[in-house]
Amino acid sequence: MGTKYCISVDLEGLACVVGAYGQGLAEGTKNYQFAVQQGIREANAAAKALFDNGADEVVIWDCHGSGINLDYTLFDKRCKFIIGAGSRLRFPGIDDSFDGVLFIGYHAYDTPKATLAHVYSSSTFVSHQINGNEVGELQMDAAIAGKRGVKTLFVSSDDICVAQAKESFPWVKTVITKQSLAWNNCISKHPEAVCDEIYQAVCDAVKNIDNAKVYTIDEPFELTVKYKRIEYAQGCTLRNPDNTPFEFIDAYTRKGILNDIEQYF
Repeated sequence: MGTKYCISVDLEGLACVVGAYGQGLAEGTKNYQFAVQQGIREANAAAKALFDNGADEVVIWDCHGSGINLDYTLFDKRCKFIIGAGSRLRFPGIDDSFDGVLFIGYHAYDTPKATLAHVYSSSTFVSHQINGNEVGELQMDAAIAGKRGVKTLFVSSDDICVAQAKESFPWVKTVITKQSLAWNNCISKHPEAVCDEIYQAVCDAVKNIDNAKVYTIDEPFELTVKYKRIEYAQGCTLRNPDNTPFEFIDAYTRKGILNDIEQYF
């Protein structure tokens, strides 16, 4: 049986990416086009490392925004792609045929000084907690892969996101792309130097795959979601297993129980 990997590519955690002041990293903002090109470079470095170490199949998940950011013609021709939106699934296409997942360009959950930190929407949410512990997209996406038995192998991002990754996945291989200073501010490594580091770290991750683990969140679990606006909290449609709505903790925060992490999406 061959080896198969998924590289999940976000944009905020890439080298030299800080977004536009007060706007984040939406399409059309300053720094977005550079982020797209750097996302291709960093993901390609990871894909090359996988193929050079015997991978039979590498699937790239374009997961930023609406999922149509990257120029797919610039990737190794052996790559396949998960793109677009509308499947009503988070992490579409992931299943137990994959040997591991790698996270490129992810970002920290909301933390002081973390560059472009947020959870799913910087304009909608303040925080997400599972059983009282802060989580971000990185942890939730890894848990969805983990439900299918897929190991988390690698994370590259800013120093704060990497520290969060190490706390959640102590075994994971990592590359720090930049030092966070503020939401739109960092000290970054050179983009090409980061690609070199990613290649080597992914090679190491594959060679040490037997020491990697599957990341899971025990279910059912308590989910607390804090919104940025009162009307967003009022519009929350999340429901407990008994079909009652999540309770209000305060005007901005809802809390309840989910049986399955994918019910959130």
